[in-house]
Amino acid sequence: MAGHIKPLTLHAHSSGPNPVKVAMALEALHIPYEVKQWEFGPDPKKGVKGETYLKINENGRVPAIEDPNTGVTAWESGACMNYIRRVYDKGNVIGPSGDSAQDLVDFEKWEYFLLSTLGPMMGQTNWFKHFNAEKNENALERYTAQAYRCYDVLEGQLKKSGGESIIPGRVTAVDYHFEPWVRSYSFAGLSLDNHPLIFKWLGLMNTREEVKEAYFRIRG
Repeated sequence: MAGHIKPLTLHAHSSGPNPVKVAMALEALHIPYEVKQWEFGPDPKKGVKGETYLKINENGRVPAIEDPNTGVTAWESGACMNYIRRVYDKGNVIGPSGDSAQDLVDFEKWEYFLLSTLGPMMGQTNWFKHFNAEKNENALERYTAQAYRCYDVLEGQLKKSGGESIIPGRVTAVDYHFEPWVRSYSFAGLSLDNHPLIFKWLGLMNTREEVKEAYFRIRG
């Protein structure tokens, strides 16, 4: 299939976690794509807040994808991932591991848990640890505690697969959603000492070809 389609464009920034997950999905499905790197800030031609990029994504964030095969432009990582699955994963390589209503809900609930909870908690922890102009220990303590709470939830889920995958049975797009965010635990000042299955899962994900290639394409 990949030989009959034009490359998608994946809009990214080298330090962001969300473009990497989209690259993982594209790599897993052997879909050709080109990476367009953007800068943070309002530069009109090169910045995500500039007029050129805002025509692609009104929210001024990465990732976004443009698909010349369908004319579709998508942004928000969840929307990008689900678009890729709907259009290009006809063999259900990275989707729910079963066909039942429960299988679909299980896939979606973990996807949304990352998008609505674990990812934002990690983002806020990183912000208040590294980027906030003034130290705010109360905010950092709160988001650190919430990040660890999310780790507790994820650790419990990984018990079902022995740390092999978030959804028992096989690695899916859910694992791609989580990997770039959980990978940043050390940068966020967190420890996995009390989460051995997360540590195991991260190690296994790091050995996968689609993961390694995605990081190479996005971060070099």
